[in-house]
Amino acid sequence: MASDNRIMTSQMVINGVRGSRTIESKSWSVGEKDAYTEYLAPAREKGTKMLKTNDQLWIYSPTTDRTVQISGHMLRQSVMGSDLSYEDMMNSQKLTEKYTATVTGSEVYNNTDCFVIELIGKADDLAYPKQKMWVHKQYFVPVKQEMYAKSGKLLKQTELSDIRNLSGRWFPMKIVFKDMLKTGKGTEFIILEIATNQKMPDGIFTKAMLKK
Repeated sequence: MASDNRIMTSQMVINGVRGSRTIESKSWSVGEKDAYTEYLAPAREKGTKMLKTNDQLWIYSPTTDRTVQISGHMLRQSVMGSDLSYEDMMNSQKLTEKYTATVTGSEVYNNTDCFVIELIGKADDLAYPKQKMWVHKQYFVPVKQEMYAKSGKLLKQTELSDIRNLSGRWFPMKIVFKDMLKTGKGTEFIILEIATNQKMPDGIFTKAMLKK
């Protein structure tokens, strides 16, 4: 699933208790550490921009014309009311750098033959000290992921589907995130268009781009 860079247009469908709303955005990213996102719709969110570079996250709001850095406890806040936190978005390290992985068996999940992998954190400060993952045996793409607290309580769950071959690369076009501590039906992340290994616009991963 990894690529040198990617340009992606996507929808985030937030299914709350009182109904659903859809946010559309376009993002440019290099590796896992640099990403720039511009929100396109609805009108209330249009023009909001987000910049992630290394371990820093900045958000520009057109309504206030201000750029704010998200850090510390703010990273645990929800992104636009979704089931994702800013901390989830900042997750840039490879899993192999943060976890010790063990294949614990095989299971059929959603009619898909999967490897079951247990991930135990190597450090004490991880947002999710333990994870469990179901990986497609043919495409080697995760189809389900569970994230746990140190106590063993299930905190979040993701389900990945609509796996397609994009230029020889298998990629899930839909991901459903569910914060298990919240009510609601979760947040659907749907990829509308994606292109890998593209030329990036000059200076896109700089704070100056946020106000342009």
